[in-house]
Amino acid sequence: MKVKPLGEVKTLCEKTLESIGVTVKSVEFKGGDYPTLTVYIQKDGGVDLDVCEQASKLIDAPLDELDPTFGLPYSLNVSSVGIDWPFLTDEDFNSHIGERVEVRLKNSVKGKKFFDGVLTGYDKKSVNVKTDEKTTLTFDLKNVVKVNEYIDFE
Repeated sequence: MKVKPLGEVKTLCEKTLESIGVTVKSVEFKGGDYPTLTVYIQKDGGVDLDVCEQASKLIDAPLDELDPTFGLPYSLNVSSVGIDWPFLTDEDFNSHIGERVEVRLKNSVKGKKFFDGVLTGYDKKSVNVKTDEKTTLTFDLKNVVKVNEYIDFE
């Protein structure tokens, strides 16, 4: 199925949702038997079902005007990014400096592929994570599978 560029769809959603304090983190389209456009959102204070519903109602008509699927039917989903959303942009990394994060690696470092600690730095090529009081490790982003906020299950 042919769809308009997702960057165009994301920009439209961003402009429409900024009035309610919602940030659009990503837009994804999945084709197949049941084509679906999913808009992933974030908001200070969190995203609940009411926020998702409000966002969906706000972007529905502008998306109809944009016609991202050139007249073909699709389902619209609006979803929270969730607590394990990966850091994808400079803003994602920079806004979490000083906070506890999880890092998953492709190749082992010091015999491990998973680390958690405080994010102390980021520079487009690497991330620095303080894993304990004495140890700060630098991970090359080419070796990083995912960095996200630390999830505490206790």
